[in-house]
Amino acid sequence: MNVNGFDNENTRYLYSALAAIKTPEEAAAFLQDICTIAELTEMANRISVAKMLSDGLTYQQICEATGISTATVTRVNRCLRYGSGGYKTILDRLEKDGE
Repeated sequence: MNVNGFDNENTRYLYSALAAIKTPEEAAAFLQDICTIAELTEMANRISVAKMLSDGLTYQQICEATGISTATVTRVNRCLRYGSGGYKTILDRLEKDGE
């Protein structure tokens, strides 16, 4: 599970905790407990941007529709293209499940 060189006992425990989540309600409760409002908002923004990029929207369309910075859109796009595949895996699953 060595993701970009960031792997230790604490991160592995966090990954296991996330994998143990069974429902959206459990995910909400856990993330609301573990994250600040700003952290949760930023993560929600990033997955939304990833979905919009996957749907073919341009940076300009995303920024205008959401108010999210071009820096965030660029960061997400870089991960979609060159990252470890996490966004793609989750977006594919959500699409398959009709979310």
